[in-house]
Amino acid sequence: MGDIDEGLQSWQLRTNHNSMIEHQWNRRPAPEQTVALSYFGSSAFRITSPSGITVMLDPWRNLPTRRWDWYFYDFPKTAVDIGVATHAHFDHDALHRLDAHVLLDRLIGVYEFADVRITGIADKHATDSSSASYDFKKIIREFGNVDIEPPNNPRSWDNCLIIVETGGLRILHWGDNRHNAPDEVWDAIGQIDIALLPVDESQHVMGFHHTQEIIDRLKPKVVVPHHYYIWDVVQRSSTLMPAEPWVGRQQHTRRMDSATTHYSAASLPADTPTIDYFGDHVAFDKARWHEHKGG
Repeated sequence: MGDIDEGLQSWQLRTNHNSMIEHQWNRRPAPEQTVALSYFGSSAFRITSPSGITVMLDPWRNLPTRRWDWYFYDFPKTAVDIGVATHAHFDHDALHRLDAHVLLDRLIGVYEFADVRITGIADKHATDSSSASYDFKKIIREFGNVDIEPPNNPRSWDNCLIIVETGGLRILHWGDNRHNAPDEVWDAIGQIDIALLPVDESQHVMGFHHTQEIIDRLKPKVVVPHHYYIWDVVQRSSTLMPAEPWVGRQQHTRRMDSATTHYSAASLPADTPTIDYFGDHVAFDKARWHEHKGG
């Protein structure tokens, strides 16, 4: 007999999708066009639409082999309406930690529900390790006998750019995508209001010059860093570093005083791009998470 905890565990949940049934018949426009963005550490964000639909992007976990823990514990179990993962790396793909009505793993195409439209654009993970603190491409090739360069890379080195449209805003989650995507990918992305980009001082995903190339091409109103070290969430063995030094070098910055901020199309900053930085704030109870060892 197989392990009953192998694979998705939704069948064990006592919750149901009654709220989604109500949403699917309610076509009235939301009275307030305000979108909430909440940071959950690493690359995980929750977007809350004006009608209250919640979308969790890239929940994280530790490497299943447990040979290289990045986090003190796995992602806290969290209830949302829709869960999305950009790619099949452990620090982005913990959809099983969500009590979600809908799971979109590596979405390619379009999903629409209520006042939310989610588009996935297929591309490739960043593989240029020339700016990183260590040459991860060389390590993977030498010790794993794996060539991560496209087009014949293994599945985990694919990436799907995710665009969430709601409340009159277009929010792009970059995941760990390469900076030099083909022109047709950039054309498909189009105009972006808020870009969620991986940034840390170790330049783990991409170099700072790559990040700047993306910003220059997207021209977003807001850039939100993610994928960086948080001292009481991310372990030092991850080799990630804080994003604060990079943030401090930017011209227009806003440091958030909590893990949630709100946006509307009418109130986007005039000074672009403005860097909105969550720092060490996360939208879950860290003390409880440590006390219950992530349970």
